[in-house]
Amino acid sequence: MTGPCIAIDAMGGDVGPAAIVAGVSAARRKDRSLSFLLFGDEALIRPEIARHANLADAVTVHHTSEKIEPTEKPSQAIRRARTTSMGMTINAVKDGQAHAALSAGNTGALMAIAKLALRTMPGIDRPALAALLPSLGDKDLVMLDLGANTECDAQNLVQFAVMGAAYARTVLDVEAPRVKLLNIGTEELKGTGELKEAAALLRDATYLPFRFNGFTEGDQLSRGEVDVVVTDGFSGNIALKTAEGTARFVTDLLRRAFTSSLRSKAGFALSKPALHMLKVHLDPNNHNGAVFLGLNGLVVKSHGSATPKGIANAIKVAASMVRNDITRKIGDDLDEFRAHAFAADAPAGKAVGKETPTGDSAP
Repeated sequence: MTGPCIAIDAMGGDVGPAAIVAGVSAARRKDRSLSFLLFGDEALIRPEIARHANLADAVTVHHTSEKIEPTEKPSQAIRRARTTSMGMTINAVKDGQAHAALSAGNTGALMAIAKLALRTMPGIDRPALAALLPSLGDKDLVMLDLGANTECDAQNLVQFAVMGAAYARTVLDVEAPRVKLLNIGTEELKGTGELKEAAALLRDATYLPFRFNGFTEGDQLSRGEVDVVVTDGFSGNIALKTAEGTARFVTDLLRRAFTSSLRSKAGFALSKPALHMLKVHLDPNNHNGAVFLGLNGLVVKSHGSATPKGIANAIKVAASMVRNDITRKIGDDLDEFRAHAFAADAPAGKAVGKETPTGDSAP
């Protein structure tokens, strides 16, 4: 049975094709229906593929010696996108050669190239970057936006909620995700005007397949009481980096504490199973694979420093979105939201985005 075909920027990331190809191999071992298009320097990619026998009939290499640099500005990246490994990866989705694209490269450049090539869906003003974060609940949580849009109005936040809920239904298998807006307090009177307006619109959208539960604060994100957290990209990126930094701080602090004395080392030996569980839970490679939602095509962003295990997890996310037709789910939910808003002839009708002939809206 033929499965999803994933286009991959083999030159993105901090460690080059070696980790990318090893991750592709790990993903193929778990799912033999997958196939891949790898874009990059063939002289560097071919020797890595040769190390993994299971890739012999699963990978097609498209050569280019050009790549997007980590420090490259989005405006520069767009001008030479067609000849770079990142741009060619995105165009493989645009041209129908692949079902989804994955890159561990420059986030800003990836967003700019993807938006220009794929355009936004009808009813979406701006795509959002969504990712899974660990929690104390039975499942992870979805958070967006994580840096694609530093400033957002109520319209954007409502669209993010619709997209995030559809994503949660796909990757978390939650029938009616619990959705909250990130705020400085849980009281209805707190927050900016944009947050209050978005909350009012979401409270009225009881016909959509998610439950809006008001506001949440940053210290409650990991408690397992929410499935989707919605915020602007500025606050979301800070929250994400703070959470990742805290995880590293706790891990380093425990390592230092357990090596401080012979008694501590003995305690470490006894605590190994619990510490292993903590390490697994906090390891970003186990949650790798942020997604650009709202485009006419599927694009997944990997951590630049991801290990082969992390790359494999990002591929798994991409394949899951393809199989669950996430783009159609988002489109259906947006259509229903617009239909109710316009039928009611209420201010909500102004908060769902305006369609254009291309399906794209002003940034």
